[in-house]
Amino acid sequence: MSEIILHLSAGQGPAECEWVVAHLAAAFCREAAMAGVACAPVEPLSGPCPSILLRLSGAGSDGFATARTGTIRWIGTSPLRPTHKRKNWFVGVARVPEPEDVPDFRETDIIYQTLRASGPGGQHVNTTDSAVRATHGPTGLATVSQEQRSQFANRKIARLKLAMLFEALRREGMAGGKRALWQQNRELERGNAVRVYEGVAFAPR
Repeated sequence: MSEIILHLSAGQGPAECEWVVAHLAAAFCREAAMAGVACAPVEPLSGPCPSILLRLSGAGSDGFATARTGTIRWIGTSPLRPTHKRKNWFVGVARVPEPEDVPDFRETDIIYQTLRASGPGGQHVNTTDSAVRATHGPTGLATVSQEQRSQFANRKIARLKLAMLFEALRREGMAGGKRALWQQNRELERGNAVRVYEGVAFAPR
């Protein structure tokens, strides 16, 4: 069975939502292991972040992804502002389309460039040109992947990110101009959560 990529996004939520994204990714991976589904971040987790891509594979991956696609609510005290009165925080989860399924997204429009990876990541960093930048010629949209150890793997992820950004831009009818890669889940549906978690242990409710 082919893999599924889930996009966990804080949208335009506050910093607490970025904290939730990181912890929710860890919770999903724990739940997936219990369900016999392989689940791992596409790129290494490094604390709170606006969004994360998770790769799922295995016999139950489709049902696992479907049950978690939509708005997720976390109930708890802000880990950043303990005196804040708000107790409900929302993030979005969406299935990332395959590049081949995105209308008008053509491989011939993509320009790939290799560059030297930077930052933590192992002995390959700064010794090989394994990082890849993918640029969509007609729109100028660009993404970079440098966390994988092979140029081929980084190229695949950079293309996946570019397709996701292009699809978000296409759905907005280009009206918003060039949007940041992780902004497509701008409007989260409050009060219509598909799953609810509670407390620092992210226990399902």
